Amino acid sequence: MRIIEFQHVKPGKGGAFVRTKLRRIEDGGVIDKTFRAGEKFRPVRTESKKMQYLYESGDSVVFMDNQSYDQIEIPAEVAANAMRWIQPNDEVDILFVDENPSDVQVASSIEAKVIKTEPGLKGDTASGGGTKPATLESGVEVQVPLFINEGEVIKVNTETAEYMSRA
Repeated sequence: MRIIEFQHVKPGKGGAFVRTKLRRIEDGGVIDKTFRAGEKFRPVRTESKKMQYLYESGDSVVFMDNQSYDQIEIPAEVAANAMRWIQPNDEVDILFVDENPSDVQVASSIEAKVIKTEPGLKGDTASGGGTKPATLESGVEVQVPLFINEGEVIKVNTETAEYMSRA
């Protein structure tokens, strides 16, 4: 399971507890679960390795370990959200849980080049507000301010797919 949200609650009477929203790594299902103080779990061994994205192979994606040059395949469903932001040859962190690859982790923000966007209309200014769609080099479409033009490099939040600033 992967923790999506959590909230520590300490009611006026009774013991404290933690309300969580968890995502199953295998199938992506989301469940709500409450944990009481003092609950025990089996230890889980996690490790993060820097790996290079090589290519897509049918319903999986292939990464290479930069130290040993070993290649691993990860199911496309596991890496789906992260793959929107990754280009071939990019380095990413692969999370291993009990020695099995379970997640592809990208930075919380990335810099990407705008390859397609409409020009701002005459009279539009940087302070005028308003947004327009722009397609990034990875194929993701984000809303950007009117003053952003094709060829510019922008900073984008990978969790919300929102424009942050010019790079």
